[in-house]
Amino acid sequence: MNLQITDEYIPGTILRKQDMGNVTGLAFLSKIFYITDGIMLNQIREISGIDGSTLQNWTKRGWVGNAKLKKYNIDQVAHILIINMLRSCMQLDHIAFLIRYVNGSVDDRSDDIIKDSVLYDYICRILDKIMTEDVSVGGGTLRRCIAVVTADYEEKVTGARKRLTNALEIIIMAYYAALIKGYSDSRVAGLMNN
Repeated sequence: MNLQITDEYIPGTILRKQDMGNVTGLAFLSKIFYITDGIMLNQIREISGIDGSTLQNWTKRGWVGNAKLKKYNIDQVAHILIINMLRSCMQLDHIAFLIRYVNGSVDDRSDDIIKDSVLYDYICRILDKIMTEDVSVGGGTLRRCIAVVTADYEEKVTGARKRLTNALEIIIMAYYAALIKGYSDSRVAGLMNN
């Protein structure tokens, strides 16, 4: 199903795509990390709208890795943005499970099947395709879209591509459902104000 609903924001952020040169994914992250190897908590707040206590809670629960020297690297920021983009449409423990399903322990990079920044890039590229190319979210169309976007992915372990595809399908459907709900809510509010 495609209701041709678009998102004016970069997924997981409070920043409008238009204000950032219509970039998302790795292109967006590259802009943030152009002159630095890490960003501070207050900068994450400005990008994502997440308050410090929420991020500390996620870290305490083991959903986000600890900052090094109070700076978050590109993969940690991508990880945070993925959680943030899904938290309005999924339970936090389901999001944590989904991320562990893809990349295991948040503090152990050796069990990752994909960098969080690349995962975020795939998510954004798939969402862009859905919203600009009239790709259906239902049926096998979404899986075909995922296959096209992730064609450059190389499995590190047997079965990694299947895990990645399953997770991406769930993430995209959940996020798109949140967009539909937001659109529906705004329509109801419009009717109530007439």
